[in-house]
Order: sequence, then C-alpha cells, then structure tokens
Amino acid sequence: MITDSHEHELFSEPKGSLGAKLVAGVCAIVITALVLAGYAFLRRRHLQNTSAGSQASLGEPKGPPKAIILVDDALLQRGKTIIGGTVKNTSTEKLEGLSVELELKRRKDGVGEKQLVALEPSRLDPEQEARYSIQLKGQDYGSVRLVALKAGPNLIPLPYTVAQGQKRPLERLESKTIIIDRRSSQRGEFLNSPNNPARVP
Repeated sequence: MITDSHEHELFSEPKGSLGAKLVAGVCAIVITALVLAGYAFLRRRHLQNTSAGSQASLGEPKGPPKAIILVDDALLQRGKTIIGGTVKNTSTEKLEGLSVELELKRRKDGVGEKQLVALEPSRLDPEQEARYSIQLKGQDYGSVRLVALKAGPNLIPLPYTVAQGQKRPLERLESKTIIIDRRSSQRGEFLNSPNNPARVP
C-alpha cells in the first residue's frame, strides 16, 4: 500500500507541471500579441498625425510676401463691431480676385468659423491698395483673427505680412454747460446767498 501511494505521487507531479507550463505559454503568447497590437496601433496613429501635419504645411504659401495687410482696430458702432483693414500689393505682378479669410470665434461656445471678405477693389496692380470691411454683432463673436489672403477663383493662398493699421479713435465725452439764470435767484429759488441772506428753519 505504501509503494502504490508513492508511485501514484510520482506519476501525478509531471501532470501538474505540464499544466502550469501550458498556462504560462498561453499567457506569454497573449501578452506578446497585445504588445504587438499596441505597437501597430501607435505606429498607425503616428503616421496619420505626420501625414496630416505635412498636408497642413503644404497648404501654407511659400516664398516672399506678395502683400502687406494692415489690420485696423475694431470699432464699435450702435451695437455692431466693424472689422476692417487695408491690403497693399507689394509684388511686381497683378493680383486678382483678392479676399481675406477671417476666423470668427463665437461667444456662446467658443467654436471658430471662417468667413471670406472680398476686397474693394478685388484687383490690385503693384503698389495699389484695397480695403476690406465686415460688420458683426458684438454679442455674437468674442474674437476675430486674420487667417489667410486668397486670390483667384480657386482661392489660392498668397504669402503676406501683417502690420498694425488704423487705431481706434479716442472716445469724446460731450461737455455740458449749465447756465444759471440770475433772475431766478432773485425770486427766492436759492435758499441762501450773500446777496439774499435767509434764515433756514
């Protein structure tokens, strides 16, 4: 009886160690697959970010600036905000179909929306200037940013530089003149004066 139980223990040990090795092997395969899947996911996301950045850089105009944009300070008139400025052609070629692109940020949610504003005139010879202007409701938008200068029917972006335009004029306070009628003081409307002393009850 002792020999049989001892032999039974000897045969049961290899089965237990084989199961542990099998479980360990499966865990190693699962961990390796997860690591490889994570690496593939991160690599794909990195490639997408890199390609998006390269496409954005390709959209930016390159070369010497062809115009200078003078951005005026915003004006407030009767509840509306007037955004405007001047564009000057600093190149040696004619620029046609010009418009500026502005990014407007809404006050309620902070979301930006882009809007094209045409120049008047939209065709500029070298050293010529044109104006752009747009009226917005002051309560709708919190900020405005110049994004691009575009030309032609295909709205091709042009390289440009930005400078300060006209500053907001100082607000003038209306001065009021008060005229005192001396005859009214003689009628006793003033309680006490050097010319007409009176007792105050």
